[in-house]
Amino acid sequence: MVKPCLQVELAGVKLENPLMNASGILGLTSYSLARLAEAGLGALVTKSVGLKPRPGSPNPTVVEVPGGLVNSMGLPNPGLEAFKSEVEEALSKIGKPLFVSVFGFSPGEYGEAVRKLSRLPVAGFELNVSCPHVGGVGEIGGSPEALREAVKGARASTGKPLFVKLSPNLTSFAEAARVAEEAGADGIVATNTVRSMVIDLEAERPLLAGVYGGLSGAALKPVAIRCVYEAYETVKIPVVGCGGIFTWRDAVEYFMAGASAVQVGTAIAYRGLEVFRDILSGLSAYLEAKGLDDLSRLVGVAHKR
Repeated sequence: MVKPCLQVELAGVKLENPLMNASGILGLTSYSLARLAEAGLGALVTKSVGLKPRPGSPNPTVVEVPGGLVNSMGLPNPGLEAFKSEVEEALSKIGKPLFVSVFGFSPGEYGEAVRKLSRLPVAGFELNVSCPHVGGVGEIGGSPEALREAVKGARASTGKPLFVKLSPNLTSFAEAARVAEEAGADGIVATNTVRSMVIDLEAERPLLAGVYGGLSGAALKPVAIRCVYEAYETVKIPVVGCGGIFTWRDAVEYFMAGASAVQVGTAIAYRGLEVFRDILSGLSAYLEAKGLDDLSRLVGVAHKR
């Protein structure tokens, strides 16, 4: 049998395989982006960047819990103007589609950020409207009106693909996906982390300096897969799955739920960059064993009635 095809297309952007890094993981410098590109990803995503520099939250910012990590990084970044040079340098090295993740504290900031970056030869943008531990950002994705305004503003600022990263902490993930699609989004990323916290028994107070954090890792996967499943049944634009992907089996679940591509984050902390090639190898072997010549034949099969 011919080796199964793992190529995918997201809103017109061709990827040699369906793997991406989750925003925030090794995506802040040109060096780290180059390392990701060498690991065999189909496309890369930068760390979220805003209009102005942010130092992020004070330590402690990350704690390990059963099933994953809870982080309260606070969206540290050098600001959009300083980040441009890192993106330009990265583009000269990686040879892969690059999506820039942007965030804002008001709907209008998304359009402004995208406009200032739109001349860079990036593949597209990911709108982070769902950070669970930075006030003002997560609220945008939780308000249909604010979400619609943010996406419309970004849409008016570029003709490049826009993917909207939504929160699992919503009353209706499907409704938020529908709003994003109607406002001009080209794809949905499902999902960001689950709002959570950890208590320090000795100090008798929240362990994280930022109090609240976002839960990622294996514990997030069942929630995120549900979000992918709901979005697939609601919108016509592609869905990118994100949350708790450590193995090819995890990735296959996401594809069956309706994801066209997947993002890997926390697994890098546990398994290193080799996790990407391990997933690709296992995925290819699975397709071959099933007699499937193309990954697309897996997408959405769990929706059979």
